[in-house]
Amino acid sequence: MHIIELLTPAYEAAWLPWAVQYFFLVGICTGAALTAAACALGRVGSVGARLLPAAVVVLATSAAAAPVSLLADLHQPARFWHFYAHFTPWSWMSLGAYLLPAFVMLAFAFCAAWWLGWRSLLRVLAVLLALAAINVMVYTGAEVMVVRARPLWNTLFLPVNLALTGWLAALGAMLVVARWLPSGLAALPAPLLRTLALTAAWLLVATVALWAGVGLASDAPSLLAAKRLFTDFSVWRLSMLGSVLAGVVVLLWLQRPAQALVQPLASLGMGLTMLAAAWVFRWALFMGVQSVPKFGAGLYVYNMPLGGDGLLGMVGVFGLCVALLAAITLALEYFPARIAPAHSGAAAV
Repeated sequence: MHIIELLTPAYEAAWLPWAVQYFFLVGICTGAALTAAACALGRVGSVGARLLPAAVVVLATSAAAAPVSLLADLHQPARFWHFYAHFTPWSWMSLGAYLLPAFVMLAFAFCAAWWLGWRSLLRVLAVLLALAAINVMVYTGAEVMVVRARPLWNTLFLPVNLALTGWLAALGAMLVVARWLPSGLAALPAPLLRTLALTAAWLLVATVALWAGVGLASDAPSLLAAKRLFTDFSVWRLSMLGSVLAGVVVLLWLQRPAQALVQPLASLGMGLTMLAAAWVFRWALFMGVQSVPKFGAGLYVYNMPLGGDGLLGMVGVFGLCVALLAAITLALEYFPARIAPAHSGAAAV
């Protein structure tokens, strides 16, 4: 009898928690950008205009913090320069090196135009910002989806899930930050917020149902991989069931009257739940999937370091977001935004 022993080496995670932070923040940023752009294109004094201040603050905060996480995830400063010195148009990451800076600059220009009350410029920038946000959504989803070695990533439904969970997180962030704006929570259009959140949530449910239906009909590798993980590993079974439970909680919470959504405790709880759900989804997507060997059985055990590549890095990014939010809301207290009305004048918030 001949015994052949196969040894599979354990590899370090290629994408560190910095990637989780980046995809979380850029999801919020694109969701806030599309929401803010839609509100800006409406007429002055409309319901959407009341949501615009919270959307702009979330947009400015995430647009400043997201690139920091991306640069940290590149590991080496030279990799950033190589994207421009050696352009490869067939690479989504290379395309992203141009799409992301353009989006960030448009986001800052949009926020400045809103703050200065330049209504005509704001509407032009809203169109450009929406197009740039869609480009970034496609690029961020596609750069993960193209990895064929990971069946859970290699599906067209992944970019849609990232976009919808990012939009939910952006709406949740608006619920959280609105309490520190000069106009406060009372100015938020509760029915509109509830409608947007319900739309994003039901679209997400429909996307998951369609992914499962298509997977069952065609034996798609992504669904087969998910079924294997659910069956063989308790940690994945708990995370998947937890995701379903979190979705049910969000949907049930959104069935409450709209005004209940903007109460101080309810808005904080709902906002943090939506943010946490989007973050945990990305943690499972990146760190959890990397724990599954490409060849062999079992799972790799990932021990998160306490330094800059792990816990300290994540805490630092959240601290950066808090500092940016504090600076922006303080600036609005001392220098209120000038919202231009229908005529050429301007009025303070």
